[in-house]
Amino acid sequence: MITINNLEKSFGKLKVLKGVNLFLEDSQVYAFLGPNGSGKTTLLKCVLGLVRADRGEIIVNGHQVKKDWTYRDEIGYLPQIAHFPENLKVAELFSLVRDIRRKKVDEMELVRYFNLDAALDKKLKSLSGGMKQKVNAILALMFDPKILIMDEPSVGLDPTSHIKLKDIILEKRKQGKTILLTTHILSDVEELADQVIYLMDGKILFQGSPEELMSSQKEVRIDKAIAKLSERESTRALV
Repeated sequence: MITINNLEKSFGKLKVLKGVNLFLEDSQVYAFLGPNGSGKTTLLKCVLGLVRADRGEIIVNGHQVKKDWTYRDEIGYLPQIAHFPENLKVAELFSLVRDIRRKKVDEMELVRYFNLDAALDKKLKSLSGGMKQKVNAILALMFDPKILIMDEPSVGLDPTSHIKLKDIILEKRKQGKTILLTTHILSDVEELADQVIYLMDGKILFQGSPEELMSSQKEVRIDKAIAKLSERESTRALV
């Protein structure tokens, strides 16, 4: 469970988040949508503790983000672009992360699930973008976290791996996990998301199911509903 109250964040003179309020429940997939620069990634990084908000509070499963870093043990993070130590082998990276987290886990089920067995002895610098994204996904999932935060998780994945990732997201939701994701693949939103949270210019313009979003814009396709919502708000801002 994640509660966000009146969250504000600026970078210099640029105000990125403007009083964001959210209550995110367990066993739900939340899709954060919006144009580039709308504040999606900054919001997720505030939840992760990677960016410190100027005002407001974030409470994750009873822990205040500003006061108690231990909540991060319950989070798995899949960034859009991961930067790995290139001279390490894949298996060495998994071992390193296990040592850092001080938890005994066996990632081999996930390695086999994503067909990464043959890459375990390869150096990370030799992997393709898609293979690195599989490594990225395994690192996010291997400790079975209560909360998954995924920023464009399907980037670079081949179609089969993309389907497998969607299947595992749905399975994690059934297990009671909370999943926060950003994506430009709107068919994934219809397939995965229980709630759509649409941001523009640092504010939440819509929160509800994909069906409610389409109904509110009188559209039968989510891409057209999002385009209409964005266009209306852009026009309103100019008036």
